Amino acid sequence: MENHAISPATPTSVGLRYGLLAGLLGVLISFGVNALQLEATPVRFVSWVVLALSIVLAQRDFKRQHAGFIDYGQALGVGMVVTLVYGVLSGIFAYIYANFIDPEIVVRAMEKARTEMEAKGSLSDAQIDQAMALSAKFISGPFIIAVIVILSLLTGLLISLISSFVVKNSKPEFE
Repeated sequence: MENHAISPATPTSVGLRYGLLAGLLGVLISFGVNALQLEATPVRFVSWVVLALSIVLAQRDFKRQHAGFIDYGQALGVGMVVTLVYGVLSGIFAYIYANFIDPEIVVRAMEKARTEMEAKGSLSDAQIDQAMALSAKFISGPFIIAVIVILSLLTGLLISLISSFVVKNSKPEFE
C-alpha cells in the first residue's frame, strides 16, 4: 500500500483559492453597484471589505493547516496572492463592463469629475479639459486593468501588513 502524504498548503495555493473567491464575489458586488448606479455611494466600498475579510480568512486558514503557526512573511505572502488574484479579476471585469456592458459608465464618471472640478473653481477651463483628457486614458481601454491591479495591490499590501502582524504565530526556533 502506498503512503500518499498530503503536503501542507503553500501561501500561493491558499492565496489562489481565497483570491478567486474574493474576486468572484467582488465582481458580483461591482456589477450590482454599477448596474444600480450606486458608484457615488458608500456601498461601493463593500468590495474592499470583501478583500480585507478574504485576506484575513486566507491567513487564518493557512495558519490552521500548519498546526497554528504562520510567520509574518507567510501571512504577508498569502495576503498578497489573494490581492493579486482579486485585482486581476476586478480589472478584467471593469474593462469588460466599461467597454461592452455599459459604456455609459465612463461618460457618467467623466461628467461627474468635470462637474466637481468646475464647482471647486480652482482650475481654468483649459486645465479642466487637460485633466479630463488624461483621466479618460486611465478609465477606459485596457489601461484600466493595470490601474485597478496596482490600486488593489497597494490596498491589499496595507491590509496584509496589518493583518499579518495580528495573525502571525511563528514556530519556536528551538523545539
